[in-house]
Amino acid sequence: MSVSKPRYFARRDFQRLIDVLLDCGYQCLGPQEKDGAIQYLPLDQVASLPQGYRDVQSPARYQLQTTDSPRYFSWANGPQALKPLVFAPRESLWHSKRDADGRLQFVETIPEPTPLAVIGVRSCDLAGLTIQDRVFLHGDKHDPYYAARRENLLLVAVNCSHPAETCFCTATGNGPVAEAGTGFDLLLTELNDGYLLQAGSTRGEQVAAQLPLTDANDQMHYEAGQQRLAAEQTMSRQLPALNIKKSLLQHQEHPQWEAIAERCLSCGNCTMVCPTCFCHAEQEQPQLDGEASVHERVWDSCFTVGHSYIHGMVFRQETKHRYRQWLTHKFSTWHGQFDSSGCVGCGRCISWCPAGIDVTEELAVICKEQPDA
Repeated sequence: MSVSKPRYFARRDFQRLIDVLLDCGYQCLGPQEKDGAIQYLPLDQVASLPQGYRDVQSPARYQLQTTDSPRYFSWANGPQALKPLVFAPRESLWHSKRDADGRLQFVETIPEPTPLAVIGVRSCDLAGLTIQDRVFLHGDKHDPYYAARRENLLLVAVNCSHPAETCFCTATGNGPVAEAGTGFDLLLTELNDGYLLQAGSTRGEQVAAQLPLTDANDQMHYEAGQQRLAAEQTMSRQLPALNIKKSLLQHQEHPQWEAIAERCLSCGNCTMVCPTCFCHAEQEQPQLDGEASVHERVWDSCFTVGHSYIHGMVFRQETKHRYRQWLTHKFSTWHGQFDSSGCVGCGRCISWCPAGIDVTEELAVICKEQPDA
């Protein structure tokens, strides 16, 4: 459906939005400060939102600051995206047990999640969820575990007004505002005194119909437009103008891979905070009596030694090979699999890399046009 006309929603009425979602049977998650970061946590009171918080991000740095601003969403992002809510970090796929005759029985364990409403979703994370949908729902294999959580997800997006220094969603075409068709149910544009609210789905319209909304005036629309322009102009990081897909594949032996490896810790932080990475391992958890076992799927990373272990050998022994695999897949070969880049420009991999490796800088070096090219 098309996105509805923006209407004004006063900040003083924000508790009403939370109450409506709870009354509709949703568990609410919203951004809150915990352990020095903005995280999505259970929410039932507007007072729990991070009013006045700003985040300062740069390579290997994430820090929160408080201001006297009345706004709840004047921060860029935290370490979480939507990925953990649909692609669980650890989950049981099936379990086996012996019946009375000693025969093994296998039982699939499809989750039955409570409907979940997430408030504060950014446009980059909507884009990340769209990519995850392609991976788990729209390919040859349909993942019922992911699907069960995805179908129960209601998304209240908020346009980003204060991008971090590490953000580059304008370079990937994913922000800083959410466009029609990007998957939100409700969309908020935060202004000084309240919000412009739009519905993007039937579920969103049903929630909006229960809120005290009024017509938005020209000044509100002007403020929203200026805010978007300022957010776009804030982002200075860019991607190479050359064809990144082709250039990465042409420069698999570039000396910069070795230079990166001298700094990279192979810790996998970049893959853990990435909204689109989906590497995983499967493990058996047998009971000690040998009568039953649980088969689990857990997040993995292409930076671990075990991820490239196949039948007696590890074919990505060195850190440079692992980083090359990650960056090349993210910006090049991902296109062949899913018809898009694997990056949404959220900048998390830059902020949360303990070595401060900046993918935009590394791509600029590796994909730079060579004199003899």
